[in-house]
Amino acid sequence: MSVPRFYVAAELAVGVAIPLPESVAHHACRVLRLRTGDPLVLFNGRGGQFRARLTAEGHAAIEAFDSIERESPLSIALIQALIPQDRLDWVIEKATELGVAQIVVVAAARSVVRLDERRRLARMARWREIAIAACCQSGRNRIPQIRWAPGLPQALAEATAEARLLLSPRAKHHFDPARISGPLALAIGPEGDWTADEIAVAERHGFQPVQFGPRILRAETAALSAVAAVQAACGDLAVPRS
Repeated sequence: MSVPRFYVAAELAVGVAIPLPESVAHHACRVLRLRTGDPLVLFNGRGGQFRARLTAEGHAAIEAFDSIERESPLSIALIQALIPQDRLDWVIEKATELGVAQIVVVAAARSVVRLDERRRLARMARWREIAIAACCQSGRNRIPQIRWAPGLPQALAEATAEARLLLSPRAKHHFDPARISGPLALAIGPEGDWTADEIAVAERHGFQPVQFGPRILRAETAALSAVAAVQAACGDLAVPRS
């Protein structure tokens, strides 16, 4: 059985015994039924991970530090148009597992979902928890940054990647992940695709519209398929060439 991993938003150091956050202690002791002496892995999102043992209910003794990292050598920023909650939750979870470094959620013209300030803050807190859980599961020791952009122009303007692509089934050019050689910003539209005005704005910000395959994909399918394709071509899923 693999050693359970937990995120702890605190300073961690070898030789220190710490009280685990209530939610972590509950999961470790009540859900997983871990006992005193059982091993744990703790990480705080700042790089590396710590080997520890449960010393008493709700406490852990940190024994060693491992500098292991599982971040992709290819930095990917996913600009995801707002889509229904269950589908967006799924995108954030799987994009985290696939090694995306940053996720920017933006309300597009054709986004069916609309969020007021209260709901937006609640969703962002939920998205972070989903990303943390995905890091615990996948072995990542750094949590992807999740941001909200009030509009597409701002999300595009803040993109600093060398390669900038916007997926659209109406685009003339085809998506070729093998040609990407540096940090990537990838914009995925909502149900119904980006509008012509949004595509024009993207082009003014240096984004090239491209189509991904011969079929029209759902937003969540397009996002994760494109990320996986890029990782397989030139990221950490690529097969080393002899």
